[in-house]
Amino acid sequence: MRDFQTPGRSPVLATNGLCATSHPLAAQAAITLLQAGGNAVDAAIAGAAILGLAEPAMTGIGGDCFALISPAGGDDIIAVNGSGRAPAAASALALREAGRATIPLNTADAVTIPGAIDAFCTMSEKWGKLGIADSLAPAIRYMDSGIPVAPRVAFDWAAAEGTLQGHARRHYLNNGAPLKKGEVFALPGNAEVLRRVAAQGRSAFYEGEVADDIRATLNAIGGLHSAEDFAATANTVGDPISGSYKGRELCEHPPNGQGATAILLLNILAQFDIAAMDPFGTQRAHIEAEATKLAYDTRNRFMSDPANMTRLDHMLSMDTAARLAALIDPRRAMPSATRISEAVHKDTIYITVVDRDHMAVSLIYSIFHSFGSGIASEKFGILLQNRGAGFSLVEGHPNELGGGKRPMHTIIPAMIRDGGRVSMPFGVMGGQYQSCGHARMVSNWTDFGLDPQTALDSPRSFAEGATLQVERGYSDTVRAELAALGHDVVIPDGPIGGAQAILIHENGVLEGASDPRKDGCAIGY
Repeated sequence: MRDFQTPGRSPVLATNGLCATSHPLAAQAAITLLQAGGNAVDAAIAGAAILGLAEPAMTGIGGDCFALISPAGGDDIIAVNGSGRAPAAASALALREAGRATIPLNTADAVTIPGAIDAFCTMSEKWGKLGIADSLAPAIRYMDSGIPVAPRVAFDWAAAEGTLQGHARRHYLNNGAPLKKGEVFALPGNAEVLRRVAAQGRSAFYEGEVADDIRATLNAIGGLHSAEDFAATANTVGDPISGSYKGRELCEHPPNGQGATAILLLNILAQFDIAAMDPFGTQRAHIEAEATKLAYDTRNRFMSDPANMTRLDHMLSMDTAARLAALIDPRRAMPSATRISEAVHKDTIYITVVDRDHMAVSLIYSIFHSFGSGIASEKFGILLQNRGAGFSLVEGHPNELGGGKRPMHTIIPAMIRDGGRVSMPFGVMGGQYQSCGHARMVSNWTDFGLDPQTALDSPRSFAEGATLQVERGYSDTVRAELAALGHDVVIPDGPIGGAQAILIHENGVLEGASDPRKDGCAIGY
């Protein structure tokens, strides 16, 4: 139980349905759809679509999504891959010959075909109850009328407005300035796109005027995107991957997402007695940092489009984890591994919904870097992701850029099964941090018995690049001790990630937790 004399938030408890996400209006819309007879899929799409307006630096209809769905009446989990592909004409060789070592973040070369709308339409058709028009209706209303900018959103806007270029500056700035807290932001062009999707389905986005608008914008600045690339967009549906940590099963989305990295990281941590450590002390932060370096280096070597991913079993193997754990010195930090791609940023939204029948949805939706590529289509203002920056330009690498390939993705939804029962959909936003965040949440819940909200509230650290980012929630003593171990300790400018979770108790009660690092909340009924 938390100390009620100190700042904090209580979990939200409900029985009929619950949503946890990073903006209250999105959570409320999801609950409204549940109350209108929709299920968790209908509600998750509704909330996610609103977040493209509520948190435009984080996500939007020019981005990708991944989802895990556990249908009502069972504990099976379905993985939906709504990530887009590189244009058929994309070429790593051409970029290498142009002198590029990585794919530039804010160019047409970094823009992959948006996959989220295709995935939303498929999810609605296969597992929803109300239909895509009902799920998109709340977002259409808000995009037409606008919503006030929330505090964390204003913080992100001010930090990243320089990314916006061309038409994007007209659609996403207020007379050339980032929007501030309380100012009303609308996206009428996006509303019109969603109206067309609501009436005509996915073809309204991937064929005709909307696709032409995106393509013309990209082609004008050197993009190789074709009408055939848009028309060929198709999500894939399959099974999750999973690993076990002290008897608790962590289910992750398979590649091209980095979920295998979270499983590998937990397998490395399982070689140490984490539960005997201070949960917010030096030793745990050090071991986690070293395990993160090793797990992410493995990811950078092998993670790719599923068609090119040949070492998944190696990443999930406990033998691999044991060999990597043996490289960790409890008394000294190792040098950081070299990054192979530009997949290094942290901007995403996550939404989870559980309905009265215990259908559970874990959905993550992103345009990658803050404001994505910074490129928006001229007429409809569709802000385009820069997921192509997740490709490698190293010749022969499994994640090498190629026409029609999906890049390695940082965004990953998750679910936990306890004793075979789906017990908690959850997700951690934060790009690179997400695999580390998943491992930390599972460890917080499992090693230290923290309730979901306390686990999300707790301080975080993250070994990224050459530094160890340590939030202000840690003590100065811990920071000094980590520096003495050889870490280059920095306090990050902003919080590390954000997270949402819903615990499904055995008696049917739903317990929602929402990260205070974002503007959102959990809402139930």
